[in-house]
Amino acid sequence: MQETLHLSSAAAAITPLPLPLPNPNFPSTPRPKHLQFPPPSSTKTISLPPPIKSPANPTPLPISPPTPQTSQIQEIILYLDSLGVDSFHCLHSHPPLLSTPISQIQSTVDFLLSLGLTIPDLRRIFPMCPDLLTSPTSATVIRATTFLLREARVASPDLRRVIHRRPRLLTCSVERQLRPALYFLQGTIGIEDVSKFTFLLSCSVESKFIPRIEYLQKLGFSYRDTIAMFRRFPSLFCYSIKENFEPKFDYFVVEMGRDLKELVAFPHYFSFSLENRIKPRHGMCVEKGVCLALPTMLKLSKARFRARLEVFCSSSAPVRNSPFWINTHGDDVT
Repeated sequence: MQETLHLSSAAAAITPLPLPLPNPNFPSTPRPKHLQFPPPSSTKTISLPPPIKSPANPTPLPISPPTPQTSQIQEIILYLDSLGVDSFHCLHSHPPLLSTPISQIQSTVDFLLSLGLTIPDLRRIFPMCPDLLTSPTSATVIRATTFLLREARVASPDLRRVIHRRPRLLTCSVERQLRPALYFLQGTIGIEDVSKFTFLLSCSVESKFIPRIEYLQKLGFSYRDTIAMFRRFPSLFCYSIKENFEPKFDYFVVEMGRDLKELVAFPHYFSFSLENRIKPRHGMCVEKGVCLALPTMLKLSKARFRARLEVFCSSSAPVRNSPFWINTHGDDVT
């Protein structure tokens, strides 16, 4: 209460400051008493154009009809989809399919079905080899089929399996591809029954067969031994020189220190995985101090290999120079 009275008395003691007098050198500007604004009616209005009336019967915009090529592509996609074939993959991996008449595709499909192939077979072979969809049915597909049956001696019941494994055979020229490969395998390599290796007929003699024969000769194999290796194991033609032959042969010679005659007798060595089969099993043999023949070391199952390894560890094995070494340990591999 006393603080309130003290503030009130202090406020009463403050003398108000006098208002400044007008300066005679600057005349005062009169302040208008009332501000006048124009009435709303005096504002200018902006006139808008009248809306455009739509006609009673509007004319639709012209739509360009689909081109023949567009219609053909749509027919191809619909037809392949009806078969369950991956049309996008086929068109993307083989653009010539875009311009192939649908009648030709249907003719090829009908012919393949007449050979005993099924719709699931087509779903597999067309993405594998879309060229088959664009190959002329009469000039190429039927002629290649006739060659397989008559010249390559493929039995009719086996034809479906042959095409299923290597559909590219039906797209190859008989004169430029299939017949030269057949003659080379029969005459030069000495394979009597080529029908068991029909997948090789689509390979080029100049770019596939001959370079691999020459490479093995450069490694030290004689021409006779080289031909014998391919005759014993024709699938050897399918392996890459750089990715298969080189690393496996280097390991065989440098790490394993074995004789080339073993590869002549067992060229299947190149079909086994270097990291998953050859190296681990050779390492186990070295650890046990045992030298097994290549078929025994590589062809047996894991369990049988370990059992055979224990047998050799507990008994004396014949020396490598013995004529019974490969025969004794190479025949019993089943």
